[in-house]
Amino acid sequence: MILMQISLNPDILNKITYLTGSPEITVSLQNTPAKEPFDDRIVDFLNDVSREVMKDSRSKAYSDVITFAFWIRKGSVLRLKERFGKQDDALHMGKGIAFHIAPSNVPCNFAYSLVSGLLTGNANVVRVPSKDFPQVKILSDAFNKVLDRYEDIKPYVILTRYGRDKEINDLFSSIAEIRIVWGGNQTIAELRNSELHPRSGEITFADRYSLALIDADSYLDIEDKTRVAEDFYNDTFYSDQNACTSPRIIIWTGRKIEEAKKVFWEEEHKLVKKKYTFQAIQGVNKLTSNCLIAVAQPGIKIVDHEDNLIVRVSVPEIKEDLMNYRDNSGYFFEYDCEEISDIRSLCNNKSCQTIAYIGDKNTVTSLIQTGVRGIDRVVPIGKTMDFDLIWDGYNLPALMTRTIVMV
Repeated sequence: MILMQISLNPDILNKITYLTGSPEITVSLQNTPAKEPFDDRIVDFLNDVSREVMKDSRSKAYSDVITFAFWIRKGSVLRLKERFGKQDDALHMGKGIAFHIAPSNVPCNFAYSLVSGLLTGNANVVRVPSKDFPQVKILSDAFNKVLDRYEDIKPYVILTRYGRDKEINDLFSSIAEIRIVWGGNQTIAELRNSELHPRSGEITFADRYSLALIDADSYLDIEDKTRVAEDFYNDTFYSDQNACTSPRIIIWTGRKIEEAKKVFWEEEHKLVKKKYTFQAIQGVNKLTSNCLIAVAQPGIKIVDHEDNLIVRVSVPEIKEDLMNYRDNSGYFFEYDCEEISDIRSLCNNKSCQTIAYIGDKNTVTSLIQTGVRGIDRVVPIGKTMDFDLIWDGYNLPALMTRTIVMV
């Protein structure tokens, strides 16, 4: 069979804003060879990008930018190589062209997706968020500066910005060997109107929700509770709870639940009051959510508080539709749990992603082993947004490479 090159219409390409790359580079993309995973040249390139980000004075204002820069350092990438590098006698190569759709509400996600494609040997076209996040500017500037020293890597790093345009989605989908969609259910449905080649694959990151499991006694034993408050803030308020990894419900276990709640929320409120920028519309949304959940779930209680920076909704039982009423910007359900099996219906949902914990992580093991359809990650509080090449239950290196068996 002869593979036909797909013509990239210049009129369509000219509708795109390029943060890195160009229409000319895009046109030649189908001639860009795949690389082996963890290619030395790519590893060096990412290390130089890390250095560029770290020396940019703007980066200091954004902890997510600094975290990304640390993640792509050579030492960090080589540890990933130890975990995900060649583990058999087969030859592994990137699939070819990876087309990434980044979410609109998590500024640095596009960069993690890009690096996943680079480390697995693919040339990458990434649609970055349409919102003008400062983090996107900082990182794209760093990529551009380093690409000037890595001419051969330019076809592998194409960062684009465009609106909801089916023609552009059709074009990039038609040449992609793998499509990675992070934008949630609506975006996934939109992209599936753009056909892939029959041999191409797709990885989708749908709308998810996450929870926190806190053993009250373990929490009270922690000496540095200010640090716990910082960790929880980073998991939740830093992204306005818009990240799928952000806990929306706190499951309390242990003997001293009421004592732990009092201390935990006092510490959190002090920090939120100091750091968080609260807008009037967020207060209105929380009030609306309170009304909706009160009608839908008899027996719920809105916990009294001096303001609505943090809204706590105490639920007497876990119902299957509870998370349909979730909100963000500091809106939390709480449930006092006697047996871990009490939250099975919450976790037996494909939309359940991460459990962040304080206490014994193995508490969750028996629940997972009942065969629940959710729970892809179990991590300490403060680590929910730490990206890894295994994400949402997907092994990205396995899905974004080809395995060539040589007998």
